Amino acid sequence: MNAIIKEIEAAQLKENVPQFNVGDTVKVYGKIKEGNRERIQVFEGTVLKMQGGSNRATFTVRKTSNGVGVEKTWPLHSPNVEKVEVVRRGKVRRAKLNYLRDRVGKRAKVKELVK
Repeated sequence: MNAIIKEIEAAQLKENVPQFNVGDTVKVYGKIKEGNRERIQVFEGTVLKMQGGSNRATFTVRKTSNGVGVEKTWPLHSPNVEKVEVVRRGKVRRAKLNYLRDRVGKRAKVKELVK
């Protein structure tokens, strides 16, 4: 039974998943259905957390839109996620950046990782 589930999950994985981490600023190209039309909408923000593994892996992106914080959780291997583009790398020391929710303005920024 367990081998069957693993085989089904392996078939659902995407081949070209970009390498990004918590604290990175990313652009998520998500497919939006409006009636019978389908378009791609870009959601750009900071990755707050990454969860799960295999085909259940998700990541949460936060941005500020018109002074209001907006968060979206995206399944990494979903067909509704067209692509994920890394804008800049962030330098963080923890796995979950929940403290950014309480911060506003410059305090809500993450330092850039310089290599």
